[in-house]
Amino acid sequence: MFKEVKTDELILRRFKEDADKLYSNHKDPEVMKWIPNESYEDRNEARDAAAFFADCTDKEQLPFVLAIEHEGELIGDVGINEVEGCPGEVEAGYTVISKYKGRGYATKALMSMAKLASSMFGVNTLYGRVMKGNDASLRVLEKNGFVFVKEEMNAEDDPYGKGMLVYKKVL
Repeated sequence: MFKEVKTDELILRRFKEDADKLYSNHKDPEVMKWIPNESYEDRNEARDAAAFFADCTDKEQLPFVLAIEHEGELIGDVGINEVEGCPGEVEAGYTVISKYKGRGYATKALMSMAKLASSMFGVNTLYGRVMKGNDASLRVLEKNGFVFVKEEMNAEDDPYGKGMLVYKKVL
Protein backbone atom coordinates (compact mmCIF):
# COMPACT_ATOMS: atom_id res chain seq x y z
CA MET A 1 0.00 0.00 0.00
CA PHE A 2 1.25 3.47 -0.90
CA LYS A 3 2.51 5.50 2.07
CA GLU A 4 4.26 8.66 0.92
CA VAL A 5 7.31 9.93 -0.94
CA LYS A 6 9.76 12.25 0.75
CA THR A 7 12.26 14.49 -0.99
CA ASP A 8 14.67 16.82 0.77
CA GLU A 9 11.95 19.50 1.09
CA LEU A 10 8.64 17.89 0.15
CA ILE A 11 6.28 15.12 1.12
CA LEU A 12 4.02 13.69 -1.58
CA ARG A 13 1.19 12.03 0.26
CA ARG A 14 -2.38 10.81 0.14
CA PHE A 15 -5.01 13.52 0.52
CA LYS A 16 -6.61 13.59 3.95
CA GLU A 17 -8.43 16.48 5.66
CA ASP A 18 -7.25 18.88 2.97
CA ALA A 19 -10.49 20.08 1.37
CA ASP A 20 -10.32 23.70 2.57
CA LYS A 21 -6.69 24.12 1.56
CA LEU A 22 -7.24 22.28 -1.74
CA TYR A 23 -10.11 24.65 -2.46
CA SER A 24 -8.08 27.78 -1.64
CA ASN A 25 -5.03 26.50 -3.55
CA HIS A 26 -7.08 26.07 -6.71
CA LYS A 27 -8.48 29.60 -6.24
CA ASP A 28 -4.94 31.02 -6.26
CA PRO A 29 -4.96 33.53 -9.15
CA GLU A 30 -1.81 32.05 -10.71
CA VAL A 31 -3.24 28.52 -10.59
CA MET A 32 -6.60 29.67 -11.98
CA LYS A 33 -4.86 31.55 -14.78
CA TRP A 34 -3.35 28.36 -16.19
CA ILE A 35 -5.92 25.73 -15.23
CA PRO A 36 -9.22 27.55 -14.79
CA ASN A 37 -11.18 24.39 -15.58
CA GLU A 38 -9.75 22.73 -12.48
CA SER A 39 -10.85 25.17 -9.81
CA TYR A 40 -13.52 23.89 -7.46
CA GLU A 41 -16.94 25.51 -7.34
CA ASP A 42 -17.10 25.31 -3.54
CA ARG A 43 -15.57 23.54 -0.55
CA ASN A 44 -17.94 20.60 -0.93
CA GLU A 45 -16.66 19.94 -4.42
CA ALA A 46 -13.08 20.17 -3.13
CA ARG A 47 -13.97 17.75 -0.30
CA ASP A 48 -15.40 15.29 -2.84
CA ALA A 49 -12.29 15.63 -4.99
CA ALA A 50 -9.94 15.07 -2.03
CA ALA A 51 -11.95 11.99 -0.99
CA PHE A 52 -11.88 10.65 -4.56
CA PHE A 53 -8.11 11.20 -4.84
CA ALA A 54 -7.58 9.49 -1.44
CA ASP A 55 -9.73 6.52 -2.53
CA CYS A 56 -7.77 6.13 -5.77
CA THR A 57 -4.51 6.33 -3.81
CA ASP A 58 -5.72 3.67 -1.37
CA LYS A 59 -6.66 1.42 -4.30
CA GLU A 60 -3.46 2.33 -6.16
CA GLN A 61 -5.41 3.15 -9.29
CA LEU A 62 -5.58 6.00 -11.78
CA PRO A 63 -6.11 8.87 -11.54
CA PHE A 64 -3.34 8.91 -8.96
CA VAL A 65 -3.17 12.38 -7.42
CA LEU A 66 -1.07 13.28 -4.40
CA ALA A 67 -0.88 16.28 -2.12
CA ILE A 68 2.40 18.23 -2.18
CA GLU A 69 3.30 19.23 1.36
CA HIS A 70 6.10 21.55 2.45
CA GLU A 71 6.80 22.09 6.15
CA GLY A 72 3.30 20.90 7.05
CA GLU A 73 1.49 23.07 4.48
CA LEU A 74 -0.38 21.79 1.43
CA ILE A 75 1.26 23.81 -1.37
CA GLY A 76 -0.03 21.96 -4.43
CA ASP A 77 -0.78 18.63 -6.00
CA VAL A 78 0.71 16.32 -8.59
CA GLY A 79 -0.88 13.44 -10.41
CA ILE A 80 -1.16 11.17 -13.38
CA ASN A 81 -4.11 9.93 -15.38
CA GLU A 82 -4.43 7.45 -18.20
CA VAL A 83 -4.23 8.42 -21.82
CA GLU A 84 -7.37 6.78 -23.17
CA GLY A 85 -6.68 3.84 -25.44
CA CYS A 86 -2.91 3.93 -24.80
CA PRO A 87 -1.79 1.33 -22.22
CA GLY A 88 1.43 2.29 -20.49
CA GLU A 89 0.95 6.01 -21.20
CA VAL A 90 -0.25 8.67 -18.76
CA GLU A 91 -0.62 12.41 -18.66
CA ALA A 92 0.97 14.21 -15.72
CA GLY A 93 -0.31 17.37 -14.09
CA TYR A 94 0.83 19.55 -11.21
CA THR A 95 0.09 22.77 -9.37
CA VAL A 96 2.06 24.80 -6.85
CA ILE A 97 0.59 27.93 -5.31
CA SER A 98 2.12 31.34 -6.03
CA LYS A 99 3.75 31.69 -2.62
CA TYR A 100 6.00 28.70 -3.42
CA LYS A 101 6.64 29.17 -7.14
CA GLY A 102 10.19 29.44 -8.40
CA ARG A 103 11.71 27.16 -5.75
CA GLY A 104 11.84 23.96 -7.83
CA TYR A 105 9.02 22.25 -5.94
CA ALA A 106 6.94 21.42 -9.02
CA THR A 107 10.07 20.03 -10.71
CA LYS A 108 10.83 17.79 -7.71
CA ALA A 109 7.21 16.68 -7.36
CA LEU A 110 6.96 15.76 -11.04
CA MET A 111 10.28 13.89 -10.88
CA SER A 112 8.97 11.82 -7.97
CA MET A 113 5.65 11.21 -9.71
CA ALA A 114 7.44 9.97 -12.85
CA LYS A 115 9.30 7.39 -10.74
CA LEU A 116 6.03 6.31 -9.09
CA ALA A 117 4.29 6.06 -12.47
CA SER A 118 6.94 3.67 -13.68
CA SER A 119 7.29 1.54 -10.54
CA MET A 120 3.63 1.38 -9.46
CA PHE A 121 1.79 1.42 -12.76
CA GLY A 122 4.31 0.16 -15.31
CA VAL A 123 4.09 3.43 -17.22
CA ASN A 124 6.60 3.81 -20.03
CA THR A 125 5.51 7.19 -21.44
CA LEU A 126 4.45 10.38 -19.70
CA TYR A 127 2.86 13.36 -21.38
CA GLY A 128 2.56 16.90 -20.16
CA ARG A 129 0.16 19.37 -21.76
CA VAL A 130 0.68 23.03 -21.05
CA MET A 131 -1.31 26.05 -22.12
CA LYS A 132 0.68 28.18 -24.53
CA GLY A 133 2.30 31.03 -22.60
CA ASN A 134 2.79 29.10 -19.35
CA ASP A 135 6.57 29.31 -19.50
CA ALA A 136 7.11 28.29 -15.86
CA SER A 137 5.30 25.00 -16.43
CA LEU A 138 7.24 24.40 -19.64
CA ARG A 139 10.49 24.76 -17.66
CA VAL A 140 9.25 22.16 -15.16
CA LEU A 141 8.65 19.69 -18.00
CA GLU A 142 11.98 20.44 -19.68
CA LYS A 143 13.92 20.08 -16.41
CA ASN A 144 12.34 16.65 -16.08
CA GLY A 145 13.48 15.55 -19.52
CA PHE A 146 10.22 16.03 -21.42
CA VAL A 147 10.57 17.01 -25.09
CA PHE A 148 8.17 18.96 -27.27
CA VAL A 149 5.93 16.78 -29.46
CA LYS A 150 3.22 18.98 -30.95
CA GLU A 151 0.83 21.86 -30.53
CA GLU A 152 -2.89 21.17 -30.13
CA MET A 153 -5.41 23.73 -31.24
CA ASN A 154 -9.07 23.75 -30.23
CA ALA A 155 -8.52 21.41 -27.26
CA GLU A 156 -11.53 21.26 -24.97
CA ASP A 157 -9.37 22.10 -21.93
CA ASP A 158 -7.89 25.22 -23.58
CA PRO A 159 -10.21 27.95 -22.29
CA TYR A 160 -8.40 30.79 -24.04
CA GLY A 161 -8.04 29.16 -27.45
CA LYS A 162 -4.29 29.90 -27.61
CA GLY A 163 -3.25 26.27 -28.04
CA MET A 164 -1.84 23.55 -25.86
CA LEU A 165 1.78 22.45 -26.08
CA VAL A 166 2.28 18.70 -25.72
CA TYR A 167 5.51 17.32 -24.25
CA LYS A 168 6.57 13.70 -23.84
CA LYS A 169 8.99 11.73 -21.68
CA VAL A 170 9.85 8.10 -22.30
CA LEU A 171 10.76 6.30 -19.08
